[in-house]
Amino acid sequence: MSPRTARIERTTNETSIKVSLELDPALDTQQFDISTGIGFLDHMYHALAKHAGWSLTLHCKGDLHIDDHHTAEDTAIALGQAIASALGEKRGIRRFGHAYAPLDEALSRAVVDISGRGFADIELGLKREMIGTLSCEMIPHVLASLATSAGITLHVDVLKGCNDHHRAESAFKALAVAMRQALERTGRNDVPSTKGVL
Repeated sequence: MSPRTARIERTTNETSIKVSLELDPALDTQQFDISTGIGFLDHMYHALAKHAGWSLTLHCKGDLHIDDHHTAEDTAIALGQAIASALGEKRGIRRFGHAYAPLDEALSRAVVDISGRGFADIELGLKREMIGTLSCEMIPHVLASLATSAGITLHVDVLKGCNDHHRAESAFKALAVAMRQALERTGRNDVPSTKGVL
């Protein structure tokens, strides 16, 4: 089976981003090199890649002297583009995935359809203004930007939890496990759609 990899470079007046993604690294060879300038965002991308089973390099130089918005949004767009590029025609994948992930008192559910149609419904219920140097309003926006750019349908709900760090991290972990399931190769060569395309 051909490797599912992608390299994306995205440069605007606000951010300069390089992404390297491998969806199927060999056993025990996962690698992570993530640097966005926003510590909690790095932590979330690391959790996503780790539990999805990916190797991920993501570097961003952004206009953090303004705020966190452009860096958070643009890295999600670039990562989504990398996922879409690595998948190509989307042949031989499960397509659908769902997962629950706890983190102590927090519990999240993620449901994914590798549909070719970008849509996101995200309910995290975060109360704090910031987690580290990442504004909480950007966390669902990151997930929505990722879904739109990757062309996936995504529903993420935090079902319970009182610690916003735990709530956000459990959401990313649930997404990771759901993505791992949806992107799993079935051994077939069909496009899993009645339309014949995704």
